[in-house]
Amino acid sequence: MRIIRFLNENLVPTLAALTDDEKVYVLPHRDFIELVQVAEEQGSTPLSLIEGIMATSNPLDGAASDLNLIVPIEAPEVWACGVTYERSRDARNYEATGGKLDQSTFYDKVYDAERPEVFFKSTAARTVGPNQNVYLRSDSTWQIPEPELGLVISKSGKIVGYTIGNDMSCRDIEGENPLYLPQAKIWRYSCSIGPAIRLAETVEDPYNFDITCRIYRDEKLVVEGSANTGQLKRKFDELITYLVRDNEVFDGTVLLTGTCIVPPNEFTLEDGDRIEIEISRIGVLNNPVKSQVGKSVGAQ
Repeated sequence: MRIIRFLNENLVPTLAALTDDEKVYVLPHRDFIELVQVAEEQGSTPLSLIEGIMATSNPLDGAASDLNLIVPIEAPEVWACGVTYERSRDARNYEATGGKLDQSTFYDKVYDAERPEVFFKSTAARTVGPNQNVYLRSDSTWQIPEPELGLVISKSGKIVGYTIGNDMSCRDIEGENPLYLPQAKIWRYSCSIGPAIRLAETVEDPYNFDITCRIYRDEKLVVEGSANTGQLKRKFDELITYLVRDNEVFDGTVLLTGTCIVPPNEFTLEDGDRIEIEISRIGVLNNPVKSQVGKSVGAQ
């Protein structure tokens, strides 16, 4: 069972359940977190609550693909983890050494250390949803998407859902100096989430999600890569433990768990590209790529 949000005919954000056979049932809740909280108050689960609603209602007419989907949760904060896959460590070493892969760097230490890399990524205002534009940073010449499984967590750190995230990154800025990481990761509309949230209780094995990233230029496939969350070096509980330690975390926070798919070193995103990130049992997150040139604050 997945949760989506869409704009109805009056352009009002609407929460809905999306079944595995693509039927859509409108839910009488403001957002995903309210759904989770109501289920807890009733001593139930989100899935049981939804099944009760479905038993007394009819699905929407038409296909789910015809809906005007928006970001499935307005996450108050998005955090992210780095160097959680061997491929990510190798890519970071390449950036930091100018391609001298025989040199050991601090990324090797992070990969093997007890403490994971956890960093702040985005806010609701900086985050876009499915089919919305992600933007290139104007002072970088080497930019890529980072396709990642996202954990939707409660303020206690409990995983309540799984989603898809795109952690847009500037490889040149991060490679120049690790202290530049915030600038390499955080800028206007540099994060996307969606198109749905898979209920955690419906996932038997979260370490068996297949992840595929495709990048199109002039609608021709130019980059494609695949991975599986079974390749993760660290467990989700470990990453969450460090995020919530001595930290205030809000209901609906999203934690991106790192990437194992990195485009070729000679590749950089360009204005007009299109990114597709697919994760099994969640869906496909599609985002066109735009430059910041001529863009006003708040425009989309």
